[in-house]
Amino acid sequence: MIIESKRASFSVEQGLAQILAYLLGNSYTDKPSFGMIATGSEFIFVKLVKGNSPRYALSKGFLMRNPGNELYEVLRILKRLTQLVSA
Repeated sequence: MIIESKRASFSVEQGLAQILAYLLGNSYTDKPSFGMIATGSEFIFVKLVKGNSPRYALSKGFLMRNPGNELYEVLRILKRLTQLVSA
């Protein structure tokens, strides 16, 4: 799990290239790699599957300013990712 943090004035997309570079540098090729880009008010999760042609997927954007405060969903996802990594 890799977390890339950017200032709130930046878009999470500005951290995408950097986090993909970190994920590609992961030496474990038999399992997917996961990451999160955060600005403090916006969060997005990234999954990278290595292979002959690496593929990545992005989650929806989670916003703290949305009704219901999506921070709880972000924390739920982080908890699930820790269970996947330790398995």
